[in-house]
Amino acid sequence: RLMLVTVLQAAEGLTDRQAAEAVRDKLSWKYALGLELADPGFDASILSEFRTRLVTHELQTRVLDLLVARLVDKGLLKAGGKQRSDSTHVLAAVRLLNQVELVGESVRACLESIAATDPDWVSAVLDSSWQPRYGARVDSWRMPSSKTKRVALGNNFACDGHALLHAVWHPDTPGWLRELPAVEVLRRVLVQHTKVTVDRSGQEVITLRDAETDGLPPGRSRIVSPYDVDARWGGKRDLTWCGYKLHVSESCDADPPTCPVTGSDGVSEQPPNLITNVATTDASVPDTAMTEQIHQGMAERDLLPDEHYIDSGYPSADLLVSSLSDYGIRLVTPML
Repeated sequence: RLMLVTVLQAAEGLTDRQAAEAVRDKLSWKYALGLELADPGFDASILSEFRTRLVTHELQTRVLDLLVARLVDKGLLKAGGKQRSDSTHVLAAVRLLNQVELVGESVRACLESIAATDPDWVSAVLDSSWQPRYGARVDSWRMPSSKTKRVALGNNFACDGHALLHAVWHPDTPGWLRELPAVEVLRRVLVQHTKVTVDRSGQEVITLRDAETDGLPPGRSRIVSPYDVDARWGGKRDLTWCGYKLHVSESCDADPPTCPVTGSDGVSEQPPNLITNVATTDASVPDTAMTEQIHQGMAERDLLPDEHYIDSGYPSADLLVSSLSDYGIRLVTPML
């Protein structure tokens, strides 16, 4: 029932609170969920806890597995025949931040997490000057128009971030504080986007990295938001986005399967194309890296096709051979 609520919630674009309210007062939802009309529903927080359990125990595909197995039993899906796969973009639910905003917001997010768990430590270690700098989200106010001022602001954020981590790793600081996820996120962001040099006087100088002269980590490992450390920048033809990539496979046989669908007029109709496999990656993973994994997912459901139709992003010369020899699948695709 919670999984069906999650599906309905995604289909209608509802928040957790709106979805919980729909379970309480929407007749169509109660009917779909098999609930009594007087059922009081549940608290909205249960949905986020449910999604956390799905991810923690890697059960994201459990419902699809059950659905596909039922379709196979009904004769609506079968191995062999034709299937096709393609990828689409999924936008991360985060703001797009430039380098200065990313470092500043990572410091603020870390501060907020520490203050929520140990406010006494924050008041004892950090002075009051941190409050006006990090009291509001970094992207809620206008960036300086001057490039020089933006660079100076970014360097200040970098220095504050290093100072905060030094304080967290001080011997007098409780050890559990450095295990907070936000602390680790800040550490990774500073490693990726800041550098420490020594001037002529022997003093450390902390500055932001310059992409052209200092270099940055490759896109597949570079954090783009402190609130979603798995999101990445990706591109597909003329489209670029920040987030994830979804690979969907579906049946596409021209002939109806052994169990055709009968329409309201009693005439047999060809059933719709049915999803057989879904795989999600971050946006930086190329399509060709997913071809083998897609075939493995089809094999686990005993739904390997004879012909697999894909676009030019998925194949390679090796995959043309290995798909046929390992899975008995002939790739039908244009080759670059």
